[in-house]
Amino acid sequence: MPCPTRSDELVFFVNGRKVIERNADPEVTLLNFLRKNLRLTGTKYACGRGGCGACTVMVSRHDPASKKIRHFSVTACLVPICSLYGAAVTTVEGVGSIKTRIHPVQERIAKSHGTQCGFCTPGMVMSMYTLLRNHPEPSEEQLMEALGGNLCRCTGYRPILASGRTFCVESNGCQQKGTGKCCLDQGDSDSSSLGRKSEMCTELFVKEEFQPLDPTQELIFPPELVRMAENPEKHTLTFHGDRVTWISPGTLKDLLELKVKYPEAPLILGNTTLGPAMKSQGHFHPILLSPVRISELCVVSETSAGLTIGAGCSLAQVKDILAETVSKLPEEKTQTYRALLKHLKSLGGQQIRNMASLGGHVISQHCYSDLNPILAVGNTTLNLISEEGMRQIPLNEHFLAGSASAALKPEEILESVHIPHSHKWEFVSAFRQAECRQNALPDVNAGMRVLFEEGTDTIVDLSLAYGGVGAVRNSTHQSCQRLLGRRWNELMLDEACRLLLEEVSLPGSALGGRVEFKRTLVVSFFFKFYLEVLQELKKLLKLFPDSCHYPEIPDRFLSALEDFPVTVSQGVQTYQSVDSHQPLQDPVGRPIMHLSGLKHATGEAIFCDDIPVVDKELVMALVTSTRAHAKIISIDSSEALELPGVVDVITAEDIPGTNGTEDDILLAVDEVLCVGQLICAVVAETEVQVKQAVEKIMITYEDLEPVIFSIEDAIKHNSFLCPEKKLEQGNIEEAFQKVDQIVEGEVHVGGQEHFYMETQRVLVIPKIEDKELDIYVSTQDPAHVQKTVSSTLSIPINRITCHVKRVGGGFGGKVGRPAIFGAIAAVGAMKTGCPIRLVLDREDDMLITGGRHPLFGKYKVGFMNNGRIKALDIQCYVNGGCMLDDSELVTEFLILKLENAYKIRNLRFRGRACRTNLPSNTAFRGFGFPQGVLVTESCITTVAAKCGLPPEKIREKNMYKTVDKTIYKQAFSPETLISCWKECLDKSSFHSRRLQVEEFNKKNYWKKKGIAIIPMKFSVGFAATSYHQAAALVHIYTDGSVLVTHGGNELGQGIHTKMVQVASRELKIPMSYVHVCETSTRTVPNTIATAASIGSDVNGRAVQNACQILLKRLEPIMKKNPEGTWEDWIEAAFEQRISLSATGYFRGYKAYMDWEKGEGDPFPYYVYGAACSEVEIDCLTGAHKKIRTDIVMDACYSLNPAIDIGQIEGAFIQGMGLYTTEELKYSPEGVLYSRGPDEYKIPTITDIPEEFNVSLLSASQTPLTIYSSKGLGESGMFLGSSVFFAIADAVATACRERDIVKDFTVRSPATSEWVRMACADRFTEMGNSITERLQLLFSLAEGEKKQTLVAILLIFTLAE
Repeated sequence: MPCPTRSDELVFFVNGRKVIERNADPEVTLLNFLRKNLRLTGTKYACGRGGCGACTVMVSRHDPASKKIRHFSVTACLVPICSLYGAAVTTVEGVGSIKTRIHPVQERIAKSHGTQCGFCTPGMVMSMYTLLRNHPEPSEEQLMEALGGNLCRCTGYRPILASGRTFCVESNGCQQKGTGKCCLDQGDSDSSSLGRKSEMCTELFVKEEFQPLDPTQELIFPPELVRMAENPEKHTLTFHGDRVTWISPGTLKDLLELKVKYPEAPLILGNTTLGPAMKSQGHFHPILLSPVRISELCVVSETSAGLTIGAGCSLAQVKDILAETVSKLPEEKTQTYRALLKHLKSLGGQQIRNMASLGGHVISQHCYSDLNPILAVGNTTLNLISEEGMRQIPLNEHFLAGSASAALKPEEILESVHIPHSHKWEFVSAFRQAECRQNALPDVNAGMRVLFEEGTDTIVDLSLAYGGVGAVRNSTHQSCQRLLGRRWNELMLDEACRLLLEEVSLPGSALGGRVEFKRTLVVSFFFKFYLEVLQELKKLLKLFPDSCHYPEIPDRFLSALEDFPVTVSQGVQTYQSVDSHQPLQDPVGRPIMHLSGLKHATGEAIFCDDIPVVDKELVMALVTSTRAHAKIISIDSSEALELPGVVDVITAEDIPGTNGTEDDILLAVDEVLCVGQLICAVVAETEVQVKQAVEKIMITYEDLEPVIFSIEDAIKHNSFLCPEKKLEQGNIEEAFQKVDQIVEGEVHVGGQEHFYMETQRVLVIPKIEDKELDIYVSTQDPAHVQKTVSSTLSIPINRITCHVKRVGGGFGGKVGRPAIFGAIAAVGAMKTGCPIRLVLDREDDMLITGGRHPLFGKYKVGFMNNGRIKALDIQCYVNGGCMLDDSELVTEFLILKLENAYKIRNLRFRGRACRTNLPSNTAFRGFGFPQGVLVTESCITTVAAKCGLPPEKIREKNMYKTVDKTIYKQAFSPETLISCWKECLDKSSFHSRRLQVEEFNKKNYWKKKGIAIIPMKFSVGFAATSYHQAAALVHIYTDGSVLVTHGGNELGQGIHTKMVQVASRELKIPMSYVHVCETSTRTVPNTIATAASIGSDVNGRAVQNACQILLKRLEPIMKKNPEGTWEDWIEAAFEQRISLSATGYFRGYKAYMDWEKGEGDPFPYYVYGAACSEVEIDCLTGAHKKIRTDIVMDACYSLNPAIDIGQIEGAFIQGMGLYTTEELKYSPEGVLYSRGPDEYKIPTITDIPEEFNVSLLSASQTPLTIYSSKGLGESGMFLGSSVFFAIADAVATACRERDIVKDFTVRSPATSEWVRMACADRFTEMGNSITERLQLLFSLAEGEKKQTLVAILLIFTLAE
């Protein structure tokens, strides 16, 4: 490659300011440039692959043809800066600032309580802001589309949507609009609740207080860029990086010449394919050709024959073009366009659709492409161009299969795509099934087209194309040919399904596996197509009285034709308003906005990696094991150390102190125990250099045995991390002798990734003297980081200061793990003498850190025919991974909490943590409760099924009724539990809706509804008194302002906000006087992890104590001058030499557990709740939608209802993800496949219930906690299981209708695959080979039967 002397100037604008980059590097993304070069850190780095939306910004371009400005949202992590020539970029900082003026979008998302940790908030703001720049009064559908590419792990999305809906033109708070009723009208059935009604409030924010949106106040598009667009540069722009050259021709002629010169160079427009491939798969291209300035590639033309769309048009533009065409043309001509539109709504997120080009999508030939199968069946033509001229090729099965005869020549490019109009008697449909409804790659998709002889149902032409069924698309040409001339009836359907399954071959090693599921979808989709076409034929054939008879579609089948619509979630949040006598200045009990909410929304909230680069700072990256169990023979770092910029490689030999603990080693020494175990770390000057160096570290292994991945294998090998934990009460063996029925079953619960939006990150700054270190770290437990660094470096704890300003989500994943990363970075800092920054990529974070423990539970339950459970024996095994971590504690908590809300006299609970060759699993929100209690609740549903009673009746019958003792002998009153249960039944109108669900199920065969209500008794806190202590430091300054420091960490749960509320009440001053700076081990030492739902409880008591000490000191002054102001009193106190600083301390709740005796008081208190969820499933695809969820939670007396309701909603949605979509997938070698948002699906904004209601019980008093409040951070997690049991209820109905004998094995998550395969029918049966079934029968048969089967087997083998 020639090495020219200089690059061209790259000119673009950022937030209205001109940027001229004279040395633009093609490998630098916009995200990197904004954060590193311009120091605009509001745009966040979270996944690096365009899948989460945290880095969303707005790009604007002037279109010379229409003379209009196009605004579109993009993910900055995928945008090469070289692609931005002539563009204007707007980041969250350019939208508004708390220093100048905040924008209405920023104000509303903050004041609607749509921020918690705040890491995703700038991306949410930018998606909504872009929407409003294009549509100042958007529809709710447009709002959902705009936010579909943004993920949030904290809020549960509901308040984010609430903020967006305030801009919508048809925004209506009532779920039942048009009926004349309001969802707030509870009706007569609600009378039990409520003399309390007048005290209850349903407004968390006042919409009327929001500033109006004024489009005239937005940043203008730079006139210079208008001139540049109107008079474009025609010469070729070239940008040279260290490794890559970016060439952007100004004319089509130049592009074609360059394609001849560099035939292997890819064309790059949106970078949505190349970007992730270069980042995660190591793809490298020395030359990149960018046709972004070639206007000919964006031309759209329409003729009587069809529509021709330029290959350079983005998918979002294609969607708009198709929508406009559909609105103008008769339906018979737009069949293909409608099918494409259907898939374009769910293909990627809005940002990806804005970036990805039609040409790129077509040419990439992804096996999972949503559009190519439709284009193929629609007889699409690809218009190719080269220096030699134009050429056309059909986009057909040969092109999809990657056939050489149908491929582009190296010097050719795709100019445009011609999609013909459909014709009368021609029908085109599209189908897809994915793990989530939006922004998820399909498991299987399909395009289908049929043409009939006019006036008949005789097939003239048939074309079917599938995606997602293999690395290369399987052709269906032979099947389609054999069906020509056939009539569209049941016989044809059966024949078509058989032919398709023969031709669409899916080997056991098919991409992504799940072969039976995919085979089933192949024929299920065709059946849907069959019904759709039959319905349309019915309408057309009515015009032909003499036409042949066609099959009738049973009414019960019609629901199969309807897709689940995407709707904006609505609901009511109910809480008790404060006493009318409470002073207005007292903020406790009021829905106060998160103190950092506005800063989250403007991007001015500083997270760990937002701290500016420090002098001499170096970057660290980790080297991990690629083997699951092996001996380390050698580590060769010589090649890495020779690379420019590489400073050092840190190994275990460099650790001056202890290398972790026996149970949790920092860096592997002689042996690795899992893929992803840390072996060493590389330190270099830049991120690019350090990543290149990691690839050069050569590690030689010798594989060891055994290699254990599953719990079942661990049990077989007797591989455990700790002794068995056991609790028992009553006489279980005797009880089993006296019951009417005994059932045994199994429950399998998958693991869960924390997926905090901010990955693990740490900045270690060594001081010049005394071996002091400042550590800025994203952690829930800075004291643990401090202690670990101390022991690792062998220096006293008092030399190390950990700082935590805020954490971008934790959920338990930042309790123990940050200490490991902090310690390794500290070793690097001490060895090099330089500051070290360590930021984990999403892929590495997910690979290394572990998550929720998968569980395998076995139960044996004895019960009477009336549903009364007399004996329950549960044995649980959790997959702890390769080292102990928190696995023993998780096992203990799981066993302690297994009984949930039920009083069963005879119990035996046993639990063990298995040692496997996977990364160590760790603390996670709920700490064993969400997995364990799923076993208990599965027992309940089993008992209900065997007794022929509804599950809710069994739950009520076995629930605690009076003051009693738990299995571990701790006394409690279930009064609040019963109140939650009854109120949830009441508010959800459960019984009437149960009848409606049953009625719906009678009328619909392929769609089924399910409803479930689940009670909860959640124990809060650690099972040890010392872990409940807390301290605070409160300073009052002479101007009257107050600084509060405490031991809790701001994770998004609003702990700082609540502490300011406490200080405000205690000192009787406005909240504006009080400030919380950060959590620091220098100001409050020996802190406890912010976890177990007690952070606000215990730290609130410490802040309260400090404020009361100060107020007591001020009392004489206040009595002497009762008319004085706060400032007067403080000034007087200073003059009288009264200390205005106080340390507050809370000794903690008493808690203990004696495992030998099996008794104790391990928990300070319980949180009670209940949730009712209703779902609808599609039995043909396994998809489901959440219709409605009602949650009633006992908050006792909420410190801040807005924050507490947000915690409940966020935990519920996270739990819903655990039980429905979040699935960890490993290779046979123990490598985690699901290492990013593309493969691991947390709930998106389209996955939340259509109606989502949360009620806090009326306030009650408890002297134990601060102002009688309760910690609600974790408890809502398990209530997500109500969705799981509602899905199970719907599946059970389908199974009963199909006479399927259901076993008692429960598997979570309830993915679409699980749902589809559980609803067995003739299509699932077709998915299994007849030969395989006969071979199984053959192995079981004997004598003459075996001889008969031999003959049958031979016939079928020959037939197949």
